[in-house]
Amino acid sequence: MKKTNASILIIDDQEDILFASKVYLKKYFENIYTLNNPKNIVDLLSKNAIDVVLLDMNYRIGFEDGREGLYLLKEIKTLSPKTVVILMTAFGKVETAVEGLKSGAFDYILKPWENKKLLESVKQAVDKSRKEQKNKKEAIEIRNDFFTGNSEIIKKAYSLADKVAKTDANVLILGENGTGKFVLAHHIHLQSERKNQPFIAVDLGSLNSNIFESELFGYAKGAFTDAKSDTPGRFEMAQNGTIFLDEIGNVPLHLQSKLLQVIQTKTVTRLGETKARPLNVRIITATNLNLKLEVADKNFREDLYYRINTMEIVLPPLRERNEDKIPLAEYLLDKMIEKYGRDEITFDKKVLEQIEKHAWNGNIREMENKIERAVILCENNIITVSDLDLEIITPYEENADDIQLSAVEKTTVEKALLKNNNNISKTAAELGLSRGSLYRRLEKYNINID
Repeated sequence: MKKTNASILIIDDQEDILFASKVYLKKYFENIYTLNNPKNIVDLLSKNAIDVVLLDMNYRIGFEDGREGLYLLKEIKTLSPKTVVILMTAFGKVETAVEGLKSGAFDYILKPWENKKLLESVKQAVDKSRKEQKNKKEAIEIRNDFFTGNSEIIKKAYSLADKVAKTDANVLILGENGTGKFVLAHHIHLQSERKNQPFIAVDLGSLNSNIFESELFGYAKGAFTDAKSDTPGRFEMAQNGTIFLDEIGNVPLHLQSKLLQVIQTKTVTRLGETKARPLNVRIITATNLNLKLEVADKNFREDLYYRINTMEIVLPPLRERNEDKIPLAEYLLDKMIEKYGRDEITFDKKVLEQIEKHAWNGNIREMENKIERAVILCENNIITVSDLDLEIITPYEENADDIQLSAVEKTTVEKALLKNNNNISKTAAELGLSRGSLYRRLEKYNINID
């Protein structure tokens, strides 16, 4: 009889139960793990992909209400959401097991069990685990269909992303609004060894300071008025996977220190608790701000900046990717045709000319919004300039006088840096600038002082 390729974990404090269940299930499944101490579950789940857990509900002598099992159930579902849990309970404790089903358990079996019932329950749980993994894989394949482009500048950014994806290095993505920072972060996750684990995205810019800690770090029941139950935060939800912290430049200074502590210690402590929970999470951050300038202006902690910036990837604005504009527009058009179930739609020739000339200061997001609007409004399956709202465009041009003035300013800054041996403070003082203003000019003129 061929064994099913699945990994089963049995957790019970009675060695005879562990032995008997392992010997029996080993006949049918490839990998059987056992634990007699539930405290070791975090370490085991972080190192092994477990399909099904058989979980006893009581461990300490004198405590038979099943609360330990319910607590461990929540921990397992947090640490490994795809793992299917079967509760084991003694006769007479069925009410607690039913509560466990409401909390996410797949099934429960009574001890002592009948082998056939045990096997059938585990087989069904493995089938459920397989279906969830298949659905997740299909979802990943669908989400991985996105447009990158053929311009050298964007290919360079994605080439760097592919290299860093194979590591666990923290990544900082810089770019204007609408340049695709979320898409790049997700791409990094999908190219990493964590691709089958959670990808949790958090828009820090939209988080009110009052809920910042509870959302990111979680909270214990009773920690505040509306804390009805123990709740994991976003970091715990991303366990073994990736957390994407967008708009990190907007986090207030007094909360940056709390974020830094989590990143440094690789642990998280829920509000209302004192126990630090270990984290195994890859951190990707993004912002449209220049964090070097924010550090110089004392708006962003320097130590946090270096923690999140092991690798920095800059996404170029669409105005610097002229050869990508038409292919991107065609890709977005196909996407909207599918979304709205429309017949084949094409761009009018004049539209393509306007798309190339337009600066697209709102970048990919602006183009996507305009094309979606056009697909809804267009008649005769042809998108006109009016449909796309591009009768009046914003061209991207630099004035000749501005170019000349910029060249003079760049030369002045370079001479001052050379005179002061690249000392930022002395150079800024000589030019009559603040450190932040000098950094802005270094960024503007791409002057490297390293």
